[in-house]
Amino acid sequence: MSAIGSLDEQVPEAVSEHRPAMSGEKSATSFDDHFIALFHARFRSLFRFLDRLSGEAELAADLAQDAFVRLHERGSLPDKPDAWLIAVAMNLFRNVKSTRARRRRLLTVWRAAFVVADPPPLPSDRVEGDAPERVRRSMARLSERDRQLLLLMAEDYRYRDIAAALELNEASVGTLLARAKRAFRAAYSAEGGTWE
Repeated sequence: MSAIGSLDEQVPEAVSEHRPAMSGEKSATSFDDHFIALFHARFRSLFRFLDRLSGEAELAADLAQDAFVRLHERGSLPDKPDAWLIAVAMNLFRNVKSTRARRRRLLTVWRAAFVVADPPPLPSDRVEGDAPERVRRSMARLSERDRQLLLLMAEDYRYRDIAAALELNEASVGTLLARAKRAFRAAYSAEGGTWE
């Protein structure tokens, strides 16, 4: 069962625990209602964005969940909740990446003395049908901003949310996306893929 599937099973419990507002609880219930609606509307797309960005479904589910937890702890919705969630999730992802990089640097010398592994496969040994891996390698060749732009576009985020999350001018998002698409096509061709 995928990480996203197990989360879906937990959502109805959280929703069923939601109770109608008492007279003095109007603002809390209003936030809870908006939060639940936002969770249902955007969790999957935030998860997919992070999964494609990280290549790790479990990490993506954890980061998406952490972003929503932080929003709930905040207690109020920001002006642009989609952009806020993207920005928080990307910050969490950057933190994970830097922590992993630091650990790798510290452990590389020590591990090298003890690790015995098979050599990496030769390019001639690769299976021809490795299109998803070719896409992942092509995406890895792009700048971080280009990757983020393409992945957010693939998840149908609006230009204004992309601009706010990546701290860009909204008017330049279309141009930057076009450049990112060209860069991806070039990287994909360099990986041996053909663009149709």
